[in-house]
Amino acid sequence: MKFNYRVVLLIIATVFGLFFSYPSFTQSSEGKKITLGLDLQGGLHMLLGVKTEEAVNSQIKALASGMKHFAEHNDILIEGLSVQEGKVAFELLDSDDAKAVDEHLKTLEGTIVHANEGKYSVSITPEAVEKLKLQAVDQAIETIRNRLDQFGLAEPTVAKQGLDKILVELPGIKTPEEEQRARELISRAAKLELMAVDEDRAMRVNDLSNAEALSFGDVILEDALAPEVKHLVNEIPILDGTMLTDAQVGYDQNNRPVINFSLNAAGAQIFGDFTGKSVGKRLAIVLDGKVYSAPVINERIGGGSGQISGNYSVAEANDLAIALRSGALLAPIYMMEKRSVGPSLGADSIKASMVALIGGFVLVALFMIVYYGAAGVVANIALVVNLALILAVMALFGATLTLPGMAGIVLTVGMAVDANVIITERIRELIRQGYSVRKAIEAGYDNAMRAILDANITTLIAAVVLYVYGTGAIKGFAITISIGILASMLTAILGTHGIYQMLENRMSKSKTPGKYFGIKG
Repeated sequence: MKFNYRVVLLIIATVFGLFFSYPSFTQSSEGKKITLGLDLQGGLHMLLGVKTEEAVNSQIKALASGMKHFAEHNDILIEGLSVQEGKVAFELLDSDDAKAVDEHLKTLEGTIVHANEGKYSVSITPEAVEKLKLQAVDQAIETIRNRLDQFGLAEPTVAKQGLDKILVELPGIKTPEEEQRARELISRAAKLELMAVDEDRAMRVNDLSNAEALSFGDVILEDALAPEVKHLVNEIPILDGTMLTDAQVGYDQNNRPVINFSLNAAGAQIFGDFTGKSVGKRLAIVLDGKVYSAPVINERIGGGSGQISGNYSVAEANDLAIALRSGALLAPIYMMEKRSVGPSLGADSIKASMVALIGGFVLVALFMIVYYGAAGVVANIALVVNLALILAVMALFGATLTLPGMAGIVLTVGMAVDANVIITERIRELIRQGYSVRKAIEAGYDNAMRAILDANITTLIAAVVLYVYGTGAIKGFAITISIGILASMLTAILGTHGIYQMLENRMSKSKTPGKYFGIKG
């Protein structure tokens, strides 16, 4: 017996597979483990819809806010700035400023501008509207994924369904409290706006209707802590959450949780300019359409930072900070379908899958030993290493094991053995033709290699396509098959070849070398 590089590689693969798959088998607290999918450990399945029209309305308000800041920053007098029927309307009081206004409006991509005797109307082009709706869905997917990652859920699935729907699967959600918290985190718009209080009409807020407030360019918002209290604020915000750079939980002087937020350079400048001109007036901090505070501005506030206070628990403050950091949703989302998968159902799936996996493995192993003798034992060794490698690689990369993934492992068992069946049959044929053991082994591997490579490469291509275009469980199946194919190339081809080379001398000295490959007589 002599070692060769193929055997050395097989030994390394065996140690690697056993070492990194051990935590998954024992469920130890140390080391990386395979994450079980929704269908195996239970959790929450949701189908969400996106109100893309709201993204268009928000963009129009942003245009109005930008126009207001541009006019104030350049000392341009405009009046009647408002949002009407999907358009931003205003009137220019000094015709000498028309050139500057026109140049500014030209920089706004995807807009249609109408000007007539100093009266302007700005709307969004139909192409820009459609693009914005698609962006709203894509942005919602990315935002929800970021929030769930920061929330600490393992391997959540967030995928696009159709044009304006989002599939969300959350493994590990087991209690109603966890479900409610996750749903609130996902659906929260987290739209932060800083809005000026209309000091001239604020005392009349309880006597005004929404239509009357709009006629003055205002909106009526309720207080977050006391819903019966109303606030009258300018409809067009000073700035919004798109200029937010960070949000962290802090504590006030009474040790109550608050959210401290920071703005980017542009937001800090707008914030500083506004507070400098509005000393003695109030600024409303609005989150998702509710006023959380409306402090009086005592002096110019530089540095671009602020604070949101409220009656929060620590968990609520953390979730709100996560929502703000991950970005506001461009469009609100709503629940279309929800179902929970209980952990007991997941346990039944695991049990059935393990029975199938172990049963299939044992039957295949017995067949290989009975039919191919020692060669069957060698194939079974490679099969065990192959399974350990699959689990090790999945654990190392934090992959999620789903029910289709379990099916992929079972299928991989058959595919890995198939390669050894082809090789062993080629060797048996050559031994029957009178070849020596050494030549039969080398020629057998050479002859079988093309068929094995063709089968594995085509299957691997199919798995890659499934992964690219599939979602959720389909991806899990594709990942498992891909890892299994690559592992089998190492174990079922390279590894077994090395073992045969190591045993060549012993088999050659035998009077009946064919018995090592299941040849009778």
